[in-house]
Parts: sequence; structure tokens; C-alpha cells
Amino acid sequence: HSFQFLGSTEVEQPKGTEVVRDAVRKLKFARHIKKSEGQKTPKVELQISIYGVKILDPKTKEVQHNCQLHRISFCADDKTDKRIFTFICKDSESNKHLCYVFDSEKCAEEITLTIGQAFDLAYRKFLESGGKDVETRKQIAGLQKRIQELETENTELKNKVQDLENQLRITQVHASPAGCVTPKSPSTDIFDMVPFSPISPQSSTPTRNGTQPPPVPSRSAEIKRDLFGAEPFDPFSCGAGDFPPDIQSKLDEMQEGFKMGLTLEGTVFCLDPLDSRC
Repeated sequence: HSFQFLGSTEVEQPKGTEVVRDAVRKLKFARHIKKSEGQKTPKVELQISIYGVKILDPKTKEVQHNCQLHRISFCADDKTDKRIFTFICKDSESNKHLCYVFDSEKCAEEITLTIGQAFDLAYRKFLESGGKDVETRKQIAGLQKRIQELETENTELKNKVQDLENQLRITQVHASPAGCVTPKSPSTDIFDMVPFSPISPQSSTPTRNGTQPPPVPSRSAEIKRDLFGAEPFDPFSCGAGDFPPDIQSKLDEMQEGFKMGLTLEGTVFCLDPLDSRC
């Protein structure tokens, strides 16, 4: 369906007949002023589904507004005009309540009922899929946070070990004259442990010919692996589903929106002759 979009305006409450009545009057008056200046009311298309109400440009199909159903709290149509319908939606960015007003071809009640049916279906779908998995997703979010903490701790430990090894090499070089054997046996590591080699135990002991032991290989290639040589676990790429990091806040928001419910109401917006002429 193609509709005239009178626009949207901020309202103080998420529900209420008087709230939308004042918003309709305000936007009707603004349209009356624009008409007197020769401006036309823009036309839009509405796409109603269980995912929300999209307001599209009828020519380019560009999405101008995307109102998610759990954010829509009130929907009403004019019982006398049969053309005007409106709904209140909480903006996702500003968290302000906005009232959207449309002028239809005498199908306002049909659109209002369609939005109500879509809201019911979306709520059922949330209970069947998202609602049952809330606890599981909470655990996944908690595991992800713990994994990030462990990865940070792992990186800090690697950096400390690297610094200790570098300091040890510098100390050995400055403490030993050229051509002399270092007082500390090079066959032990920084923790005085003999390096384990399953291939050849003798190969781990360097020759005592006065030469400096070979430098420790760089750990830059292992920065993406943990202390056991395994790559860090990523729950978002393990096939269990892609969940955003802030999934819990999103679920709480949806649950709160659906819990508030959607109020459908037929009311009278035109209370004086001026309103009907706008």
C-alpha cells in the first residue's frame, strides 16, 4: 500500500489516546502549512512483518525508518476519518518515543489490525526461539567474557616472559668476558630447568666453546595461540550461532518491549472542522 506520510514527532508517553491525538493535530497542522506553501505530502510504502514495520521510499525502495515490533507500544486509527492511522515507537538510538502519522486510502483500521497481528506473531516467535534460549545465551555471553579476560591475561604473561628472557640474555652478555664460559650453565632455562626434547636429549646442551648461545626465537608468530599452543576459542565462530557481544542487553530490551505489549485502539482524531480540512 502507498500512504501519505505526515511525519513523526516526539511524544512524552509510550501509550495514550490523548498523546496520539495531540501528535496527529500537530502534524496535520504542519501539513496544512506546507500545502499552503505549495509543498506536497511525501508518499511512502509500508512493509509489515514479524520483524517490524519498515517505511520505504516507493520509487527507490530505500528504507527511511525501521520500527521493530517490540519497540511499538501503541497503534490507533481514526474511526471517523477512516484514513488516518498512527503508532508510537521507541527510537533505537535516542530512546525517545516517536509518534508516526499516516494518511491512507480508507484502510487505516486494516493497517492497525495487521500491525497488531504481526506483534502477536513476533512475540510467539520470541518465546519459541529466543525466549527458551535466553539462559543458554547468557552462559555463552558469560563464557565469551571470561575467554576475553583469559586471552588478555595470556598476552600479558607472554610479554613478561619475553621481557625476562631478554633481560637474562643481556645480563649474560655483560657479565661474561669474551671467550669465557658463563658461570650459569646454558643447558638450563630461566627457571633452572633442563629443556625437554623427545628427539635427542644431548642436542639440547650447547657446546662449551665460548660462543654465545643462539637467540631465543621470536614469539610474534605465536601471539595468536595460548600457552598450550592452541588457538584461542571463539564461541562466535564455532557453529553455535552468531550472537552479538551485547546479546543480553538486546534480549532484555526485547523482553521488556513484548512484556509492555501493544495497545490497539480506535479513536476520533478530528474534533473540530479545522482538523478535517488539514
